Amino acid sequence: MINRLWLLLLVLGAISAGYQALYLEHWQVFNEMAQSLFAMAKLSVEIAIGLLGVLALWMGIMNIAEKAGLLDSLAKRLTPVFQTLMPDVPAGHPALASVTMNLTANALGMDNAATPMGLKAMQDLQSLNPNKETATDAQILFLVLNTSSVTLLPITVFVYRAQQGAANPTDVFIPILLATLASTLVGLLCVAYAQKINLLRRQTLPLFAGLFALLLAFIGYLSTLTASGLEQFSTLSSGLVICGLLLGFALYGTKQGTNVYDDFIEGAKGGVKVVVTLIPYLLAMLVAIGWLRASGALEVLLDGVRTLCVWLGWDARFVEALPTALMKPLSGSGARAMMVETMNTYGADSFAGRLASMIQGSTETTFYVLAVYFGSVGIRNGRHAIVCGLAADAAGITAAIAAAYYFFG
Repeated sequence: MINRLWLLLLVLGAISAGYQALYLEHWQVFNEMAQSLFAMAKLSVEIAIGLLGVLALWMGIMNIAEKAGLLDSLAKRLTPVFQTLMPDVPAGHPALASVTMNLTANALGMDNAATPMGLKAMQDLQSLNPNKETATDAQILFLVLNTSSVTLLPITVFVYRAQQGAANPTDVFIPILLATLASTLVGLLCVAYAQKINLLRRQTLPLFAGLFALLLAFIGYLSTLTASGLEQFSTLSSGLVICGLLLGFALYGTKQGTNVYDDFIEGAKGGVKVVVTLIPYLLAMLVAIGWLRASGALEVLLDGVRTLCVWLGWDARFVEALPTALMKPLSGSGARAMMVETMNTYGADSFAGRLASMIQGSTETTFYVLAVYFGSVGIRNGRHAIVCGLAADAAGITAAIAAAYYFFG
C-alpha cells in the first residue's frame, strides 16, 4: 500500500508538471520540483536531528518507569479497555501504558512529549509483531488514533490567530473540538469495521460512557477560559506533567531499588537508534510530498473544485480554505503556512480565515505520522492504516466546514 501511494504521488506530480509546462508554458516547474527534492532531503535530516535529543530524553524517562514496574502496573489497570480495542495485545503488556501516555499527551497538546512517547509505544507494539514489515491490527489502530488525535488545547492555532489580528482568537475553540471529535470517531469506527472490533461490549461500554462524560465536562470548563487563560492552563499543565513524570519516575525507581541513572542511559541509547532508523523512511515520504506540492497539483485541484461549486450553484467560500485541508495530511508545516497565508489574505476573522484555523486543529498530519511511526520500526506494509487515516482526515475536514457554516454562516 505505501509503495503504491508513494508511486501515485510521484505520477500525479509529473502529470501536473507536464500540464504546466505544455499548456501554461511554465517550464520552470521542473527546476522547482528538483529544488524541492533537495529541500526535503535537508528537512528530513533537520527533523531527525530535532527529534534526536527529545526522543532520547523521553525514552530514557520511559525506561526508568518500565524498569521500576510502573508501566506494568498502569497497563494492568487499562486491560479492560484494550482487550476490546487491541485484543492481540496481552493483558498487562507495557505497550498499553505507552499508548495511553501518548494519547494523553496528544490530547493536552504536548507535541514534544507525544511524539517520543508514540515512538516508544510503536516499539512496544512491534515487539509483539510476528511479521516485522507488516503492521499489526494494534499498530494500525494506534496510528489512526494519532492521525485523528483529539486535541483539547489547540493553543498554536489561537496564537497564530492572535498574531493575525483576530478580535477573539478562541472563537473557533468549540468548532475545532467538534471537528477533531468527528475525526477521531470516524477513524475509530473505520478501524473497528476493518478489524471487526465490537465497541459495544458490556465490559467497556460504561467506561467509554464515563470517559465521554468527563470529556464533555472538561470541554465545558475550557470553553469558559479566555485565550490567555487557555495558554496559561496549557503551559502550566504541560510543565507540571513533564517535570512530575521525570521526578516521580526517578523517585519511584529508587524506592524500588533500581539504578535510575543506568536505566535512563539505556533508554536514551535506544532513542538514538530509533532516529537513525527513521531517516530513510521520513526522507522518502517528504520527497513525494515536496514533489507533489512543487508540481502545482494542489492549485489545479483547487481550481477544479471552485469551478464545480460555481457550476452546481453552491457556496464556494470554503474553497479559499481548502489549501490548508489539502496540505494537512501531507505536511504539518505546510498546512500551518497555508493557514497563516489564508488569514493574511482574507483576514483572521473572515470565513476562510476561521475555517482554515478549524481545519488546522481538526486532525494530525497523516503521512508524516505514518512515515515517522512505521518507519521507526521498519514497517513497509501499512495495510488499511492509510485508508482509515485519510477517512478520519476527511471526516475532520468535512466537520470543520459544516461547523464553519453553522457557527459563522
